[in-house]
Amino acid sequence: MDNYENCIVQYILDQPERIRPLLNQIRDSIRKVLPNAEERISWRMPTYWDGHNIIHFAAFKNHIGLYPGPDAIVYFAEELKEYKTSKGAIQFPYDRPLPLELITRITAWCYETGNHH
Repeated sequence: MDNYENCIVQYILDQPERIRPLLNQIRDSIRKVLPNAEERISWRMPTYWDGHNIIHFAAFKNHIGLYPGPDAIVYFAEELKEYKTSKGAIQFPYDRPLPLELITRITAWCYETGNHH
């Protein structure tokens, strides 16, 4: 495990215990699509980098934020209707199951299209 990866692990360990499994699920979903991307902390969030930042996620009080950038929000708008979104962010509330398959597709789209945050 390199230093950057250690940062992601530490970020997750620093979160409340009930949230850690959710963060690990998102991390695993992203890593499935981006096995060669470098994991690092950027903007105080776990970030996946391969020549540029591809996608970020972060834990907040009531949700996990996923940051794929504004183009992904537009592209996946129909599937994201049930979630709160802003220009480049999606909020997944803790009281609902994570849409891991959708997160995987968003990650792949960001990587394949070069659209990123």
